[in-house]
Amino acid sequence: MTLVERIQNLKQSINHWATRNSHDPAPVRLVIVTKTVPPEMIRSAYDAGERDFGENRVQEWREKKEELPTDIRWHLIGHLQKNKVKYVVGQVHLIHSLDRLELADEIERQAQKKGIHEVPCLLQVNMSGEETKSGMDPDYVSRFAAAMANRPSIKVKGLMTIGPFTEDEARIRECFRETRRLFESLKTEQRSHAWEILSMGMSADYKIAIEEGANMLRIGSLIFPRNLK
Repeated sequence: MTLVERIQNLKQSINHWATRNSHDPAPVRLVIVTKTVPPEMIRSAYDAGERDFGENRVQEWREKKEELPTDIRWHLIGHLQKNKVKYVVGQVHLIHSLDRLELADEIERQAQKKGIHEVPCLLQVNMSGEETKSGMDPDYVSRFAAAMANRPSIKVKGLMTIGPFTEDEARIRECFRETRRLFESLKTEQRSHAWEILSMGMSADYKIAIEEGANMLRIGSLIFPRNLK
C-alpha cells in the first residue's frame, strides 16, 4: 500500500467514526506525526495535500523545517524544555504541551521579546495519572488556565491528553471521556479562552478518541509504518 493510500484509508476511517458518532467529520483534524520520519517522506505526504505535521523534539523539527515547504503547519506535540522555547515561539502553528507555569513564563518572555502577540497553545493534562507521562493534574487545569490571564501572549486553544498505555479499552475510554468532561467544564469556568481544540487519540486509540469527542488526532505509525523508516 502506498503512502497516499494509507492517508486516504485513514481519512475514510476518521470520517466513518465521526459520522457514526453524530459528529461533523470536517472538524476532526489530522496531525501527522513525523518523529524519526525523513524529510523526503514528509514531502510525499505534503504533495498528497497534507499540511499539519507534528514533531516531538525541537532539534529534529528544526532540521526538517529547513528542508520542507514554508506553508507546513508544524505542531510541537512533545515535552517542551524551557531552553528550546526560543526556537519554537513564532515558528510553530500550535504547541500541544503547555503543562507548567515556568514554561508559560518562558513562552511569554520570548513572545514579548520577539513582538509576537499570539502563541497558540493547548494545555496538556495527564488524565491517565501515569508517572511516565507529562501533563498537569486534572484538578489543577482550571487554576492554570486562570493564571494565563497574566500572560497575554499565550492563547489557550484547548486541551491535549495522551491515552493510557494499555489494551484495556474501557480504561482508555474513561481517560478520554474524563478529558472531554473537563474540556466542557472549562468552557463555562474559563470563558476568556477559546476552548476550540480537544487533541486526543493516536494510532492505537483514535477511534475511541473520536467516539469520546476528540476533534484533533495525532497519528504517525498508521501512515509511516516502522518498517518503512
